[in-house]
Amino acid sequence: MLKQGLFITFEGPEGSGKSTHSKLLYDYLRKKRFEVVHTREPGGTVIGEKIRKVLLDPKNKDMDVVCEMLLYMSARIQIVKRVILPALKKGKIVICDRFTDATLAYQGYAGGIDLKIIEDVANLVTRGIAPDITFLLDIDTKLGLLRSGRDKDRMERKSLMYHNKVRKGYLSIAKREPDRVKIISAVGDISEAREKIRKIVLHKLGKV
Repeated sequence: MLKQGLFITFEGPEGSGKSTHSKLLYDYLRKKRFEVVHTREPGGTVIGEKIRKVLLDPKNKDMDVVCEMLLYMSARIQIVKRVILPALKKGKIVICDRFTDATLAYQGYAGGIDLKIIEDVANLVTRGIAPDITFLLDIDTKLGLLRSGRDKDRMERKSLMYHNKVRKGYLSIAKREPDRVKIISAVGDISEAREKIRKIVLHKLGKV
């Protein structure tokens, strides 16, 4: 068992395969006999899943970006308190599909909210928890939106210009924090990306 927990997050534009790769890593580490928790944002708790429905419902198309940001943060504080923090305190590995970087990319870089405001709210919400490793699954915006299919949620239905800004925002975050954020191409053979992710995590765990 790990002396300390390890917090791993997966980020990326729509259709980048975050959910797929986070689950693949979860299954792999469990087979390696690590204690692992897999969760997602928004969601992961009873309250968080209810907030998720509001956020992603296409009927709520007139939602203000500040309302949007605060709802994501509200879901986040629940998952931090109820899932992430307790697991890390027990020395478990926590894998989360999206975290604060998503709010910076979507509501900040793309939505126009001052990044400092988002960071200040996040500091209150996350209780000082930050990912040890973040995998940024990068993909061309148009290709990613095509991958997301026809039945798009409220966020996926935003304009191509908006989603281009999201991608640029993520790349800006990665450039600013290269030690934490690892860019993984989401195009091509899924096994290649999977192996790169495993290698980075095992190195972090001292198993390589």
